[in-house]
Amino acid sequence: MKAAIIGAGSLGQSIAKGLLKNKTVTSLYLTKRNTDSIKAFKVYDEVILTSDNEEAIQNSDILIFAVQPRHLEDILKNVKHLLKDNHVLITVITGFYIAKIEAIVGVDTYIIRSMPNTAAAVGQSMTCLSPNTKGKEKVELAKTIFNSLGESMEIPEEQLQAATVICASGIAFWMRLIRATTQGAIQLGFEADEAHKLAMQTCFGAATLLKESGNHPEAEIDRVTTPGGCTIEGLNEMEHQGLSSSLIKGINKSFDKISQIKN
Repeated sequence: MKAAIIGAGSLGQSIAKGLLKNKTVTSLYLTKRNTDSIKAFKVYDEVILTSDNEEAIQNSDILIFAVQPRHLEDILKNVKHLLKDNHVLITVITGFYIAKIEAIVGVDTYIIRSMPNTAAAVGQSMTCLSPNTKGKEKVELAKTIFNSLGESMEIPEEQLQAATVICASGIAFWMRLIRATTQGAIQLGFEADEAHKLAMQTCFGAATLLKESGNHPEAEIDRVTTPGGCTIEGLNEMEHQGLSSSLIKGINKSFDKISQIKN
């Protein structure tokens, strides 16, 4: 598989690391105006670094656009003459709708909007995919790519903004919860590195337990709460202080903001 990541910023680099780690590609072009900032990728034989988007597109079949939203329209206009029938265009750009992409490159182009998160770098991304009509023919190919970076799910385009909040912004939300747990552990007497490890592994264990068992969170909560015990005491205090409602309100605020982004 010959791929190119047009715009190797933070998310683009995370995707690149995942693709290389899982040996998903035979060649991978990474483009950036200043390639010095991505020179660490030179250690990979299959990676070509360039500031020339045209070179990357001409030598690749899968084109992953990870540029800033305000740059995508001009880039597509500049390279559309290079697009061939076999090119698959995948974007990871918030708020840039399929209809606008089709207006530039044509409705007969394979187009798939995607929203992975930075956990792609360690093979644990949750990626949502929304294709145009033509792109539906290549959804399984896109799933192959993004399943190598974690897991993927096809959803309607109108749900992609919400998925961005849950999965992409969600990384930051979960990091903040882990940080808070770490701070609590320090207050209880653990050293900072010990507290971080305790919080991080417990979070990972909780997620893995749900994933492996298929159980609802409340079923697993019931297993560790005893009548009059310390767990239910802590849970009730957190709820009195608004833990669940604050998280839900934060998610909705984030969605309100992302809904204002139009490109």
